Amino acid sequence: MNAQPDQPHQRLTSDRHVPVLRTRCINLLAPAITAAVEAGRTPVVVDATLGMGGHSESLLERFDSLHLIGIDRDTQALALAGERLAAYATRTDLVHAVYDEIDEVLADLGISEVDGVLMDLGVSSMQLDERERGFAYSYDAPLDMRMDTTSGNTAADVVNTYSETDLVRIIRTWGEEKFAGRIANRIVTARATQPFTTTGELVEQIKAVVPAGAAKSGGHPAKRTFQALRIEVNEELDVLTRAVPAAVGALTIGGRAVVMSYHSLEDKIVKAVFAAGAKSSAPVGFPVELPEHRAELKTLTRGTETPTETEIAENPRAASARLRAVERIRTRRIL
Repeated sequence: MNAQPDQPHQRLTSDRHVPVLRTRCINLLAPAITAAVEAGRTPVVVDATLGMGGHSESLLERFDSLHLIGIDRDTQALALAGERLAAYATRTDLVHAVYDEIDEVLADLGISEVDGVLMDLGVSSMQLDERERGFAYSYDAPLDMRMDTTSGNTAADVVNTYSETDLVRIIRTWGEEKFAGRIANRIVTARATQPFTTTGELVEQIKAVVPAGAAKSGGHPAKRTFQALRIEVNEELDVLTRAVPAAVGALTIGGRAVVMSYHSLEDKIVKAVFAAGAKSSAPVGFPVELPEHRAELKTLTRGTETPTETEIAENPRAASARLRAVERIRTRRIL
């Protein structure tokens, strides 16, 4: 097959980006989209973490009346996704925003409710592959890690200015790293001589204090620290804590939310919101469940669903993915 030199970004996105659990995500959203069409409405789905647009492209291909709203804080991702989805430009709104701003995005577009929300959390393939972004510990790059490179503190700002106590806290809490104390102390000692500017410098210091044997069970010695710094720089868990209720709240009756997380801290937040919505709010011992006490969500997945071995072989980064989904079955409770 001849190459298409006039479409470099199309190759860049579609060739290197394999959407995680793509078929399952689409099949979970499908009943809500179909119901909207049968009711004579234009179905609306929010891809709250657009990335390079793989899931969105598949949705737009399958449902020819679907209107898609894509949200991403990464301007580079938005540009690439925009080119990938150019054929569907009349059916898309791509918005530069953080995904906890769903309410504001919908209000700006004059939309009150949607039929589906998809969230694919964590760092994207593009962000990992672009060396200058500083997300990966496998090669030397500027110590950045911002998903939105137009604003905010970098990972270098964190490691060079946070107190040792704060570094221990974030590495232990966000990275679940048992050697957080050693790593934080080493960072503070090293930066007194020369501030950190690259990922390689940080990896070198982490390797110096994490026992070699720890890699046998925990992977690369810097893996957990890099996760912690990325979460801190992008306020990922704070954003997620606001975003999941916002996503659920935006759903129309019959609308569905599908969320993929990649580590236990993310999944815990998603699970808590979904479980609360799927539970009766009737007081313990209350003799009759009143209508206002009934669950507003129905769980669509039993626990978490995971990729198949075939999917992991095609996309090794999907290995840690955990999927949960719910459907809105009644209006929001009045708090």
